[in-house]
Amino acid sequence: MATLTPSRQRALLRKYARNVKFLMMMVSIAFIVVWLPKQAKFRYEYDKGRIWNQKDLISPYSFAVLKSDADLKEDQAAAIRSITPIYQLDKDVAQQSAEGYKNDFEIKWRSSGYPENLKQKYFTLGNNLLKEVYDKGVLALNKKYQHGSENYRITILQNNVANETNTAQLYTRETALSYIDQTLSAYKGIDKAFIIAVIQNRLQYNLNYDEKLTTRLENEVVNSLSLTRGMVQKGELIVAKGSVINQDVYQKLESFRVAFEDNVRVSGDPRLVVLGQVLLVSIVIALLMVFLYLFRKDIYYDNRLVGLILLVVTAMLATLSISIRIQLPYLYMIPYCIVPIIIRILFDTRLALNIHLLVVLVAGFFVPNSFEFAYYEITAGMVSIYSIKNLIRREQFLISALIIVGNYLVAFLGISFIREGSFLNIDWMEFVPFIFSVVLTLLAYPLIYIFEKIFGLTSDITLIELTNTNANLLRKLAFSAPGTFQHSLQVANLAESAIFAIGGNALLVRAGALYHDIGKMENPLYFIENQSPGFNPHDKLPYQDSAQIIISHVSKGIEMARKEGIPEIVVDFIRTHHGNTRVDYFYQSYLKNFPEKIIDENTFRYPGPIPFSKETGVLMLADSVEAASRSLHEPNAQTIDALVDRIIEYKLDQDQLKDSDITLKDLETIKMIFKKMLMGIYHVRIDYLNN
Repeated sequence: MATLTPSRQRALLRKYARNVKFLMMMVSIAFIVVWLPKQAKFRYEYDKGRIWNQKDLISPYSFAVLKSDADLKEDQAAAIRSITPIYQLDKDVAQQSAEGYKNDFEIKWRSSGYPENLKQKYFTLGNNLLKEVYDKGVLALNKKYQHGSENYRITILQNNVANETNTAQLYTRETALSYIDQTLSAYKGIDKAFIIAVIQNRLQYNLNYDEKLTTRLENEVVNSLSLTRGMVQKGELIVAKGSVINQDVYQKLESFRVAFEDNVRVSGDPRLVVLGQVLLVSIVIALLMVFLYLFRKDIYYDNRLVGLILLVVTAMLATLSISIRIQLPYLYMIPYCIVPIIIRILFDTRLALNIHLLVVLVAGFFVPNSFEFAYYEITAGMVSIYSIKNLIRREQFLISALIIVGNYLVAFLGISFIREGSFLNIDWMEFVPFIFSVVLTLLAYPLIYIFEKIFGLTSDITLIELTNTNANLLRKLAFSAPGTFQHSLQVANLAESAIFAIGGNALLVRAGALYHDIGKMENPLYFIENQSPGFNPHDKLPYQDSAQIIISHVSKGIEMARKEGIPEIVVDFIRTHHGNTRVDYFYQSYLKNFPEKIIDENTFRYPGPIPFSKETGVLMLADSVEAASRSLHEPNAQTIDALVDRIIEYKLDQDQLKDSDITLKDLETIKMIFKKMLMGIYHVRIDYLNN
């Protein structure tokens, strides 16, 4: 069986790109819908303290009013308090203690030295006290039941017969020994310490707390509690338009919602629920595709990038759906802001905001208090996008996380004030899930790295790493071609300032500028910025060979960059920074010295392509201007103005900027910035300073 060559595979992918895109959309919609909870959505939004602005709500059927969580907890606590702890009476303890007392008494008496005629009196006195204590009962108090008082009521179980009493009527070890001490103090001529020492060794608990039985009784009484409190009859008014939703009305609305969902689950058509979800998700995915088609055609026509975007959106909505299915206690623990951060870093701000809004819109159908949810997450998403608009340092991720927490805190306080009307009533534990969510948002950093490797993208984070002058290629450039390295730094400063002013990726331009001339490391002395005074190796070469050496720094640079793993988006700057212009010095020299010979002009022309973006176009201009400025004998405001104008006009005449999306207004801005910066570089004094 014949195998397809890579070029044939790419041709087939281009041919069926639209079909592949449509298939990815369908798979994404199907996957999201499969995971979404299959239940009808209650149509009303409400919360305590808000005004009911809809029409009067009349109950369409009778339903029970559920108790609130606070009421249930209160009833459960009361029910548990009604159960007295169970203690089992162990008769064997008294008998064993009496026998042990007898044996211990005999041993201690023989070594005491007391007269034998007192033995019976001592023994009987101690034995009777021990029996008296056990008859009343000895137990250990349980702190669980000491609610503001040391003593509490208990139930003593003996032979399946229960008797209620209070621990105040019983002994602990301490109170028993205290009672024995007081009783013995009434007997004159008795060594009470001797008797207490014998009894103390044998005094044990004969009333033991039965935790298992007590817990079972508590669970039984809790489980028998009613979960409802009253009824709302069919046709009864639940809430009137314009009224405030107080606790009672809120509980009726909650009960109505539960009754509605149960009723739909029983009588509704689940196929229509699925169809509704398909329609909603399809609209969102379609709007996303329309946005890409209208504003980001470069992404729309690249199925690799479309697949990444659909993967991120699908993964977030699937995470939300799974969390709802497993009944995650707090849905705000999910890191919703991770989506706009990833999209912003990998693509741009507009796309990140658009996708975040669409994701929140879909999620709002399946979370409680969808308006509050939308407010929290839309504002947090916007803050996360704005806080990393220009990513130039890694620590911006942490700063962004702190700003997102601050946004959540302000929104939380605002909503809490509206709901509670009191600062003291705010439940601060409800804010903890937001903090957890922001911590999880930091996972965007490793996810961006993974997406870069899988989908062949280049993020601002990678660009930051590339612009570090300690990077491998830049270190080699600084060592082997120091003049070129200094030239690249100056070009980077010019291009970065210009693109920042006209709008574009300044970090990308800086990376492209630093690497655009790395091919000169192959033959550094053939480039004037690396030559020593009085030495020029081109003097010994034909003009064609010199031109080819100069031109080859582009192909050599591409080769070096790819070997080092430099992203293609940066390699594009190496390919395009000379466009398809001629090496005019050697071309004109050849024509001047050999006017009779015919020469192929392409021998002296760069292979191209010409710049195809604002960033690559600005770099071409900055590179040419910076290199030409070094030839100025007397750099001043007039010569710099003329130089910048002449070079940019030449590039326009050569059609080098026709694909770069740079407007004439942009060019005027670029000229102004180049002139200002070059005058600063060459320390040119502005005329008014000399007056």
